[in-house]
Amino acid sequence: MPRWFRLACCLLAWAAAPLLAQPLPPEIEAVLAQGELPRDSVVVLLAPAEGGPPRIAHRVDAPVNPASVAKLATTFAALELLGPTFAWTTPVYFDGPVRDGVLQGNLVLRGQGDPKLVMERLWLLLHQVQSLGVRSITGDIVLDRSAFALPPHDPAAFDGQPLRPYNASPDALLVNYKAVTLSFTPEGGAARVRAEPPLAGVQWPASVPLANGAECGDWITALAADFRNPAQVRFGGRFPAACGERVWQLAWPEPAAYTPRAIAASWRDMGGRLGGQVRDGTVPAGLKPAFEFASPPLAEVIRDINKFSNNVMAQQVFLTLSLQQRGTGSFEASREVLRTWWRERIGSEPPVTENGSGLSRTESFTARQLGQLLQVAWVSPLMPDLAASLPALGLDGTLRRQRQNVGLAHLKTGSLNEVSGVAGYVHGQQGRRWVLVAIANHPRRASAIRPAVQALVEWAARQQ
Repeated sequence: MPRWFRLACCLLAWAAAPLLAQPLPPEIEAVLAQGELPRDSVVVLLAPAEGGPPRIAHRVDAPVNPASVAKLATTFAALELLGPTFAWTTPVYFDGPVRDGVLQGNLVLRGQGDPKLVMERLWLLLHQVQSLGVRSITGDIVLDRSAFALPPHDPAAFDGQPLRPYNASPDALLVNYKAVTLSFTPEGGAARVRAEPPLAGVQWPASVPLANGAECGDWITALAADFRNPAQVRFGGRFPAACGERVWQLAWPEPAAYTPRAIAASWRDMGGRLGGQVRDGTVPAGLKPAFEFASPPLAEVIRDINKFSNNVMAQQVFLTLSLQQRGTGSFEASREVLRTWWRERIGSEPPVTENGSGLSRTESFTARQLGQLLQVAWVSPLMPDLAASLPALGLDGTLRRQRQNVGLAHLKTGSLNEVSGVAGYVHGQQGRRWVLVAIANHPRRASAIRPAVQALVEWAARQQ
């Protein structure tokens, strides 16, 4: 048994016995009371990162919805099971000979879950195709997305907001998170509209009329966007002139068609010619790849996931756990992989997970479970990779707007309509590190825990 694993077991000895309820510090009680957040809606744990009994343990065995704090389990399990240098590859196949710049057959792309195939990297992939002498394709561009076995996805099912980017679904060949960025720039009596990336066959209005007024207000609703025909989007309203230049990021309303449209447009814009169409299919048996396009390493990917709480990237990583171990990525298989890893590595009953991103009404963690996870991670050789992926208080990611206690903590945030919380590390005096978990589940006042988190960070940082 590795020395660090034995050390972790010793450091977590406090977890083997029930914790005595320890009172919240008076200043924390006062902040919760001021925010009218009931104490029985909150879980709080503060414990030494290197192990040992906690300083604060409030309702640590009460199951709560963690929201995006659940990404801690997904990303640390991935670091351990896949390794920080793990990279996704997208094999590219030429199903036919290449003569005089013409591929006489199909170009086949096999997706294997790359979470970071954004437009810039798609351009690099297609540029590599052209560097191998292919300027024209007589057949089709075939997309093999069979690596993931996914259930039907309704982007409106979670909260009735199908155009929100956080509701985008995973895909074995995920391109640009299935997202479109619309920019609106007032010019004269109208706002010029620009859409990125271009999608083949999709027409956008060149402009939308301006509405005069002193306030910007809910400018997205004011546009009255009509996506009933995704190939020809219309705006039935006006853009408020008081808004100035604005950007709207949205999930494409026709998710299954996003990747084919994006690839077709990119190939055309690069000067490539296509005789057929972009369609779904599979790699012909026995065909060898012309090359494999690699993603950034996992350690870099989880920085995007945790710092910016990217749901679809987290789900891509979660599905990769079972893809790598069992040959096909599915949510059910990845849940089992995570449960097995948790029992063997964390040494306790695993939490309830659904899709690995925290975008769920059924995922359930306790503060004790999250504390155990963070303590094991702290004594792991992979601690620097996980800790560096967490938002730094007041500096970057989802915590960049905080103006108090700047730099005193690295915390993963989580937020849903009835959930708000954090979990991570607080940097105390003389190099002391503390594990902090603070999550509220309340139908109306969950966000009131945020001032309490600030107070907890200050309190922890002062501890000797």
